[in-house]
Amino acid sequence: MSVIEADVVVVGGGVMGSAAAWQLAARGTDTVLLERFEPGHVRGASHGASRMVRYAYADPFYVDLAVRTLPLWREVEAAAGVPLLTVTGGVDHGEASRVRAIAAALDAAGVPGQWLDPDDAARRWPGLRFETQALYHLQGARVDADAAVSALQQLAVAAGARVRHHAKVTSIDGDRVSVEVDGDTYRAGRVVVTAGAWTQRLLGGQVRLPPLRVTQEQPLHFAPLIEGEWPSFIHHRGADRAPFEFVYGMRTPGEGVKVGFHHAGPDCDPDARDFAPEPSRLATLLDYIRAWVPGVDVEAWTPISCTYTSTDNEDFVIDAADGLVVAAGFSGHGFKFAPLVGQLLADLALDGTDPPERFRLGARSR
Repeated sequence: MSVIEADVVVVGGGVMGSAAAWQLAARGTDTVLLERFEPGHVRGASHGASRMVRYAYADPFYVDLAVRTLPLWREVEAAAGVPLLTVTGGVDHGEASRVRAIAAALDAAGVPGQWLDPDDAARRWPGLRFETQALYHLQGARVDADAAVSALQQLAVAAGARVRHHAKVTSIDGDRVSVEVDGDTYRAGRVVVTAGAWTQRLLGGQVRLPPLRVTQEQPLHFAPLIEGEWPSFIHHRGADRAPFEFVYGMRTPGEGVKVGFHHAGPDCDPDARDFAPEPSRLATLLDYIRAWVPGVDVEAWTPISCTYTSTDNEDFVIDAADGLVVAAGFSGHGFKFAPLVGQLLADLALDGTDPPERFRLGARSR
């Protein structure tokens, strides 16, 4: 048993924790990153070869965040010397009011999209079916999730951080700012908790968090019948289709076309997952593919399993309380913002600089 001193300990080595560790170490901070599992593990929410990068939100707040984040991904690529981001373009279609709201938010941010009639959209992307006007946004992209986490951790190490895998945190003491790991004690001026599905379990009652729902999501990779690049795509089906209201997809090189329902999986315990598709949800997704994605082989699919940890309104949590910095609730649309979140967490941990008001714990209690 030993006591290890550091300026900041980051608990959780997914994309957010890795981005924070790099930012902290790059600013000369003695940083330790603790990850419970092995590198590249599949038990959380940061694994896989593809995540969507898009400006296309109906909420101008997130459009602005996306505009700020894209150049930061290019900085990560340049610093790491590896390609991470592939611009594919993105397309939204379906419920007219929702897609028009996205178009208005993009116009206001100075990144307007292009409207296409259903027939024109189908000719452009024959792998997809359209019944309504489609909104195309050129800046839509895909980021390699596994490569991004690896690159961020390598950058953190190069900047002086200590990254420890197979380090299961058993307790966090915000009063004394210490972390217990397999008999060792890490003491630091700040602890940053980016533990995803394990956040509530690790923190217990130390921080008054909003409800964090943990679900097991089950998209599939389908063998494409149409070669070449696909756009990232979102089908807005309307609230009457909930919980299968939103469908997302993108081409994942070497694995197929990834398609899934957003936030439609069953609640789960992250330590007791079976990783198997829930049969009724699987059947619903396959029915959707038959109707709307003619460019894939509906009989040739591979399941994917990941956790979502989300707040009730899908806003993120980024704030400090009782000696701890907490970041949670990113699942479903947060990965794309990781380089910016890393900066926000470093600012908060080192300088006390407040994150956007919407992310703060106090804003949720009023």
